[in-house]
This record gives sequence, C-alpha cells and structure tokens, in this order.
Amino acid sequence: MLRSVGQKRLRGDEDLRVTELRTAVSRLRRELAGHPSEFPDRGIAEDELAALDAMAASGTPEIPRLRRSLLLVAGSIGSVSALAPGLRAVRIAVDLFGEPPRHS
Repeated sequence: MLRSVGQKRLRGDEDLRVTELRTAVSRLRRELAGHPSEFPDRGIAEDELAALDAMAASGTPEIPRLRRSLLLVAGSIGSVSALAPGLRAVRIAVDLFGEPPRHS
C-alpha cells in the first residue's frame, strides 16, 4: 500500500513512487505501441513517455518536469479514449510526487 505524498517506503534502493511511475509509464507505452490508429501527436506522446521513463530511471525526478511531460502526453493522446486508463495511471503516479514548492 502506498503512503501519503510526503512519505516514501523503499524497496531495495528505489522509492516506491518511482516504481509506480515506471510501471505506469511502461504500461502506457505498451498500450500506445499496440494502438492501431495513427494520430497527429503520437510522436510527441512517445517522446514524452520516453522522457518520463528516463526521469524515473534516474531516481528522483524533478516535479515541474514530470508535470510538463504529463501535460504534453495528455494533450497528445487525450482524445484517444482507449488510452485513458493508462494515462490516468501515469497522472496518479506523477501526483505521488506532490506539488512543486511555490516561489513567492
């Protein structure tokens, strides 16, 4: 079970939030690769999912960059309803990292 946003539980050396993100991104990448129809922004979605995967693989990703990539992926595949569950899982995984600090 996952804990609240500010808490981490480690499995080995990996933060469970990172594990959740990598799992969700991997799932959505597979679903996108298997989706039969082409759409104009598919390449953007593929590139940003690769960026999300790379950020997760690096350890603790930068929250603003995570959110930017999530927005680009959502904008790219948002109208493809078959990919909605996978996109939702990625959003939930990104949300586990919490809000970036606000600068006044």
